Amino acid sequence: MKIREIYELVIAKGMENDPRGIDKVKKQLEKEKKKYEEMKEEDRKYYDTDRLANPYTDTRILAGDPEKEVKCALVGIDMEVGEVLLADRLVQRGRPIDLIISHHPEGKAMAALHDVMHLQEDTLAQFGVPVNVAEGIMAPRIGEVKRALMPLNHNRAVDAARLLDFALMSTHTVADNMVNTYLQKKIDDRKPETLGDLLKLLKEEHEYAEASLTSAGPTLVLGSKERRAGKIMVDMTGGTGGSEDAYAKLSQAGVGTLVTMHIGEKHRKEAEKNHINVVIAGHMASDSLGMNLLLDQIEAGGVEIIACAGLIRHKRGRN
Repeated sequence: MKIREIYELVIAKGMENDPRGIDKVKKQLEKEKKKYEEMKEEDRKYYDTDRLANPYTDTRILAGDPEKEVKCALVGIDMEVGEVLLADRLVQRGRPIDLIISHHPEGKAMAALHDVMHLQEDTLAQFGVPVNVAEGIMAPRIGEVKRALMPLNHNRAVDAARLLDFALMSTHTVADNMVNTYLQKKIDDRKPETLGDLLKLLKEEHEYAEASLTSAGPTLVLGSKERRAGKIMVDMTGGTGGSEDAYAKLSQAGVGTLVTMHIGEKHRKEAEKNHINVVIAGHMASDSLGMNLLLDQIEAGGVEIIACAGLIRHKRGRN
């Protein structure tokens, strides 16, 4: 496969598995095209034209020729300067690497991470929070994340890849959409009654079982195994953690349990105050599950995958 073909594939799969539904995603792209058409020529010089076909600003080709053929890709959760050097060392030892794929974004994909957080507004609305309230509580949080990203040295790994002549791409929200939709469907189908049942269900997945062997698997941080789960919301996509104010609104909307990758202490306290159970599925394990659902597609196209940097590789076949 060419890098461009891999990029187009992961975008398509991310859209198909977007929790908002494909129609809302297409509507977003239509709005973006209209915005671009109405732009002044001066502003177009600085516009990222990938936005016209890719609704996920944290998923990008960051270095390399999009038309390059890929036979082998080095893939991990965090692919930074050290992992670029690892790729170079593997090449020296006779393992040709045509592409480095990172789950977490680097470069311009990291700088624009905040933009995908609007996805959370629609997700909250789907679980019963009025959309005007969802937008209102997310706006300050999106601004906070945007400001936090501004001082970062975004391009370190991208510069290293260019200097060592490696192609590099990131696949963030597209993979998070995959794990979010996959788990939400499984939970909705199986309807676990208690939090203990929910933990068992998660550990049926290889990534969570493997992570449990290293004390990084699914963990209850609020609630007990005997408690009833109630309405379960999987919250694993939309860039990064949302607003602390969401927990009160979700509780009012009838959500009993959140399944998420990780949670900050302030957010945990708000969930506790509002009597919402919280299951931390595990960050690297959850990211691995989402990535694996994508990597199975890429591998089916004839690309060898070498896993590193926290990726728990497990094949399920094409989904």
